[in-house]
Amino acid sequence: MYRYVTLTVIIVLTFVMTACGSSTETTAQEPAAETALIAATDEAQEMTVGSADSVIDLAFFDSAGLVQDPTVVDCTLTDGTETQCAEVVVKYLPDNLEIGPFCPDNIYEDEGGIWEWDGENPGVYRLNEAFFTMLKAQGFDFYDADGNVYIGDPAGALVADVNNCLEAVADEMVEMTVRIPLLPVMAETPIELGTVAQVGLAIDAVPIFADAPSVLDRGHLPALDLCGGHIDPGGWYHWHATTTDIDASFAFEEVDAACQLAQSGSSLFGYAFDGFPMYGSTDQDGTMPTDLDGCNGHVAATTEYPDGVYHYHAGLAFPNLPTCLVGVTANNAFATTASAGVGAGGGPGGDGGPGGGGRP
Repeated sequence: MYRYVTLTVIIVLTFVMTACGSSTETTAQEPAAETALIAATDEAQEMTVGSADSVIDLAFFDSAGLVQDPTVVDCTLTDGTETQCAEVVVKYLPDNLEIGPFCPDNIYEDEGGIWEWDGENPGVYRLNEAFFTMLKAQGFDFYDADGNVYIGDPAGALVADVNNCLEAVADEMVEMTVRIPLLPVMAETPIELGTVAQVGLAIDAVPIFADAPSVLDRGHLPALDLCGGHIDPGGWYHWHATTTDIDASFAFEEVDAACQLAQSGSSLFGYAFDGFPMYGSTDQDGTMPTDLDGCNGHVAATTEYPDGVYHYHAGLAFPNLPTCLVGVTANNAFATTASAGVGAGGGPGGDGGPGGGGRP
């Protein structure tokens, strides 16, 4: 099904040094700047996709996370383009996915998931005694005199007058409907991906979102597990990282953590909401690409697209997702049957559109 695609995207990049996504310092493996502007020229909009009907391959999605087989529907992109989209309805959690740990019950007895701390002594940390005592020294009260962690439900009850480590409750009845353009359309300028912005859908059928909300902004900590995911206040699980290459990020950040999922820097992770594929941090030969644009993408051959395709790569600094999308997304790209969750428990409100808002 539409597996071999030739794609040539001619883009003119203008790099500007503005903050987007993680504040972690860039490296030689990261884009030289954190954002990119694509010149609004005719050449920048030209795409050659051969005789294919689609870049996205619906057969790649794991059925363990699907409510039903993916379909093709008519859709409208945010720039008004009338086209067709893949419509994928996914479960609150794939049947074969084990998640956690999140918050530790007691800092002296347990170790939880991970968190990217952006206050004093920034970095990626395990949720353990060393981390929470460091935060206490900075004025954050996450545990009592016996080391018991204040754990709250972001969609329900929080422990009053203290900082909560957040763990949402799963809702097995919740479904999400995702729409992704079959043929990507280049945007005049990239869509910047702010906090909890919509990024895409993993091939394991788990939604992907950008940075989780900062404790400095919200006061509470929505704990991530060792694969960089957690449950939304609406009851569904989602990623905040390219989880199939997150161990490379842990090594780069020098944090003692490991995801239980198989790791591969060159494997297809998912599709961004603009329709372009997302891969781990390396090319197919295992080397780090050196020609990435400001959204951490380039045109190159992959196992799934041997004739070449524009695709995004994971970075090494956490969170390792692209900081912007070069293509146009669909209207109503992400919808959920959850009756709660948007803006609950310290997550920002809004519709969760590509540029920001959405889910913690």
